[in-house]
Amino acid sequence: MRFKKWQRYAPLYAALLGTLAGCSDRVEEATVSSAASKDAVAHFSWFEYQGRDPVFDAPLSDDEFQNPILAGFYPDPSITRAGDYYYLANSSFAFSPGVPIFRSTDMVNWESLGHALTSPAQLPLAEQQTSRGIYAPTIRHHDGVFYLITTLVDIRGNFIVTATDPAGPWSEPVLLPEIGGIDPDIFFDDDGRVYITHHHDPAGGSQYEGHKAIWLWEYDLANNKVIADSGRMVVDGGADPSSKPVWIEAPHIFKKDGWYYLTCAEGGTEYNHSQVIFRTRNLAEPFVPFAGNPILTQRDLNRERPNPITNTGHADFIETPNGEWWAVFLASRSYNGSLFNTGRETFLLPVRWEDGWPIILDPQTEVAWRPKKPAGLKPMPASEPFTGNFTWRDAFSGDALQHHWNQLRQPDHSWYTLGGEKGGITLNVRPASLAELTQVSFIGRRQQHMHFSSSTEVTAPENHAVIAGLTVFQNEKHHFFAGVSQASGKYELVLEQANNSEPQVIQRLPLEKLTAGQPLIIGSEGNAGLISFYYQLPGEAKVMIAEGLDASMLSSEIAGGFIGTHIGLHARINRH
Repeated sequence: MRFKKWQRYAPLYAALLGTLAGCSDRVEEATVSSAASKDAVAHFSWFEYQGRDPVFDAPLSDDEFQNPILAGFYPDPSITRAGDYYYLANSSFAFSPGVPIFRSTDMVNWESLGHALTSPAQLPLAEQQTSRGIYAPTIRHHDGVFYLITTLVDIRGNFIVTATDPAGPWSEPVLLPEIGGIDPDIFFDDDGRVYITHHHDPAGGSQYEGHKAIWLWEYDLANNKVIADSGRMVVDGGADPSSKPVWIEAPHIFKKDGWYYLTCAEGGTEYNHSQVIFRTRNLAEPFVPFAGNPILTQRDLNRERPNPITNTGHADFIETPNGEWWAVFLASRSYNGSLFNTGRETFLLPVRWEDGWPIILDPQTEVAWRPKKPAGLKPMPASEPFTGNFTWRDAFSGDALQHHWNQLRQPDHSWYTLGGEKGGITLNVRPASLAELTQVSFIGRRQQHMHFSSSTEVTAPENHAVIAGLTVFQNEKHHFFAGVSQASGKYELVLEQANNSEPQVIQRLPLEKLTAGQPLIIGSEGNAGLISFYYQLPGEAKVMIAEGLDASMLSSEIAGGFIGTHIGLHARINRH
């Protein structure tokens, strides 16, 4: 509670009110601190997520695979190969741990190896909004070492970390202060020289909204530093500067048959997203754009088509030992034309070559849901599903959180406990709500389906100041939270919604039969742009809290930013 200055009165009254305000603030802070320090915990026995998208119901043939290969918020994919294994990395923005790392032998079924950025020193994300943080990484393998180059926007810019084992540990960051912008790529040439490309402002500044450029620098690998004054702009605006293209970004260089190829995303990472390609015989000479650009887009298709895959771009290329070329890229599965709650996902398609140019898709060609598998690769057992319909349940029985779980901002293990006498997970409750740019008591996993259900069993908090439950979270101003707490000595179920606003209570239901320490199930059911919430007492039927709420606000198209929805557990000190 805060008092405003009472401007009309004498300074004595103003000083008095200020003193009272300060006392009031301190009383409230002391109350919160006291509540937080005395058994302010929330216990959850288990969490379950189930996907049920109709598009995944059709059976796959033995020679087919399912797109997306990584469903849900796995954007900006980058891929490399070492021996028989392929390794893939994705952006993580303000979630931690940072940069998920995957491994596969067939590029179809993927195994999570964990994350590259796992410590506060590697990932200082204090007070970062959800769509800031770690932007597009590039992963490469060279001479037995894995290199990951990426951007921590607003904090340290571009940097490199390395590892001999991609499962970690990864090194502390090598900073690249000479290189501005985002989306860096690292390329190891045959002659031992190393180059970094990245997105940044054009020389002389932008001439229109979205006017950007791609820059090339040489990198001294032995001394871990950019070679001074080596930078030059290699793409100004995009593939066709006369059309004033926008948001050229995500560059990757690769080499084939004596040509250096530069592939970039163009058009912005929404409906007009596309992939373009350039080439040159010598990195000291200009890159020439392909006359047939773009080599991948879905913007030339009917928005109202069934089961649309949209926003395609940000591709990275890989060659298999038998000479096949493939591209991983981001795309979104949309509803109502261009809405998507699952975020930007990772897809895989073959690349064909025509007259020395790579083409992922011809114009007006839809991304295939079930392409033919890459040929001649060693099958990879599916250790856990990252696509298709599945049920995933976690009783928190391990020594560490499973790789699916994310926290907001700083990587920190000090505020939760796994197992113990009760099993499950116990959260130390912090005052912060999901709307605040600070560390919150929250873990979430990605929403990977348009149609899903999720549920958790939470113990009725014994501390009257604690509210704990299930959240469906897009960002600070767009989320739902269904939690159980005490009010006037009795329990109630509270449903909050933040819709481009601070969280607002939209439903309260009394839980007259619930007692302290008793379990309660809280669940959600999603159906594209609609969502419902329910609770269930032991031995009783489900009770709907609210049905058919508008969930389109969880789409990036409405909420803004670059991330997808997370579903998970949250607890805080209750101030309602």
